[in-house]
Order: sequence, then C-alpha cells, then structure tokens
Amino acid sequence: MAASGLPANTSGLFVEPREDWLALHQEEIIDPARPIVDPHHHLWNRGHRYLIEEMAADIASGHNVIATVYVDCRSMYRAHGPEAFRPVGEVEFANGVAAMSASGAYGPAAICAGIVSHANLLLGDAAKPVLEAEIAAGNGRFRGIRHSSAWDEDPVVAGMYANRPKELLQDPSFRKGFACLAPLNLSFDAWLFHPQIGELTELARAFPDTRIVLDHCGGPAGVGRFAGRREEVFPQWRASIQEIATCENVVVKLGGLAMCLLGYDFHLRERPPSSEELAAAWRPYIETCIEAFGVKRAMFESNFPPDKGQCSYQVIFNAFKRIASPLSEAEKTALFSQTAIDVYRLELPS
Repeated sequence: MAASGLPANTSGLFVEPREDWLALHQEEIIDPARPIVDPHHHLWNRGHRYLIEEMAADIASGHNVIATVYVDCRSMYRAHGPEAFRPVGEVEFANGVAAMSASGAYGPAAICAGIVSHANLLLGDAAKPVLEAEIAAGNGRFRGIRHSSAWDEDPVVAGMYANRPKELLQDPSFRKGFACLAPLNLSFDAWLFHPQIGELTELARAFPDTRIVLDHCGGPAGVGRFAGRREEVFPQWRASIQEIATCENVVVKLGGLAMCLLGYDFHLRERPPSSEELAAAWRPYIETCIEAFGVKRAMFESNFPPDKGQCSYQVIFNAFKRIASPLSEAEKTALFSQTAIDVYRLELPS
C-alpha cells in the first residue's frame, strides 16, 4: 500500500513503536471496567503503519475504551486542489475510519467519534471557508482544528518544528483566522513547548469565548538546552501551567509524556517500563495539571502512536489509573471519559 502524508518519522520528538520490544512486558489491566474516552490519537501510513486495524488491536488489549478522538497529524491530505483546502482530505479520511468503526467490525469502541484536523489560520478571514468545508466533510464529527505553534531556538528541542515561525500565536493574520473558530462552535488544540505557554495564555485571554485544549501537559521539555535541568525547569513549567489554568476557556490533556521530548530514556532500555515506573516519572506533571485545572478541565490521552514508542496501550492507561487512584469515582469518571465527552461534544451510541 502506498503511504500518504508525511514521510516516515523524522520529528526527533518520538521513536517508532517496536511491537516485539513492547511484548516483553505485559500487565493485568487495572480497573478494567472503567469507561475510557481516548481524546487524542493519530492514524497514518508513512513508514510505520498505524491505521484502524492497529488502533483497534491496541484498544482490544484490555482497557474499556468506548470512544476516541482523532487529532491532526497531516494524514491523507488531498494531493490536488487549492493548498488551503488540502487538509479537508484528513477530515474525509478520519470520517471514513469512523464509518468503518461504526460498522462494529473493529470492536465496540467508537473510533474517531470526534475529529480535530488542521486549517491554516494564517489565512486570516479566508480560513472560514476551509473550516466550513471541514465541518461538511466531518458528517457531524468535526470538532475543531490544531495549528501547531511549537517552536524553540534549540533545534534539538524543536525537532521537525525548527523552521516554524516564532511567536505564531501573536501574528495578526493568525488571530484573524483564530477569530473564525468560536462563531462556528469549533475548538483549538494547542501544541507547543513549555516556554511558549505564556503566549497561549495571552491568546486565551484575548479570545475568552474560544475553547482551547492544551495538548500534552503543555509540552514540558527535557532535551537539548533543557537536558539535565529537570529540577530547575519543573518549577518554571508549573508556574506557567498554574497561570494558564486561570483561563476558564482552557482545558488540558494529560499525556504526551512518553515522547522523547520529556527527556526520559525508557525507549533505550532492554525491557519496556512498567506502569509503576511511568506513574512515578509522570505523577508530578499530571498531578500539577489536575490540581491547577480541576478534573472537569483535564483528560487522560494516549497520544498513540507517538507515545507507543515507550510503552504499550495496556501500560499507559494502567499508569494513568495508578496516578488517579487516590481520587473519587466522580473525579476518575471526569478524567477518563466525561471531560472528553463534554469538550468534544461527543455523541456516543447508547
């Protein structure tokens, strides 16, 4: 099968999953009946294949995943037509996957129940017809866009984003495009690195009626210029998280921590990490986010397949369940399913 979209992973932010290595560690599922909505995953076929079959297999490994949200990864863009409208192909693709899932042939979970794709907000007012085309292509599942603003002066941190514009969120044309979202009832997923959280806070305050989703705990970096400085960097990241959490229109996704960006070397070890090891490493970040945002504005995410480079689907959600274990049933329900359902306005089969 011919690949579509970007070439094989050259991002520098994560490593390709190795099924044989992941199989070296299996775990019993913690709290297996708990409903989970996975609000952040990708699907692609570029070097490493991760399409509905692979996603369904991960979901079937034990946790009770009832629905998922597909998020922008430049997959299956249209090869022809106006450049601005090429991301509509990704919505068409994800909606097709959702239709496949709805057949029941890939398990009971509603895969791609919500769709987040991309529109170039630097188009300004001209972003609106693109968004309207994506709404139509989504057949009731399209919920918003992501326009990555990740940038850093250090190319080791920036990876594939090294050539992206600095201070994108402050660009006047970008903000004109951003202003198109709220009138269409669309959300904005924000992917950036932790030194940029302040820029997103300014954007959130300028557009209080636009729902913003902060991806991957705000992208705490532990590589490049941040390597070996975790004790110094963590308080800076925490202060930024606490500040942006004062914006009621912002919610946070708890995950993305199994990418290389955080600076852990789990993928280099002889055996995959256990959920206990991951929970110990991630707890300070996730607990900080939950404390700052509250459970009604926080949700656990897999970020698969990027996070699959360091752990399996069994292990990642076991780690989340270990971290959430002291919380009440209502709080766990919010973090594992209800917040995602509310934020992405998911309509799930009864």
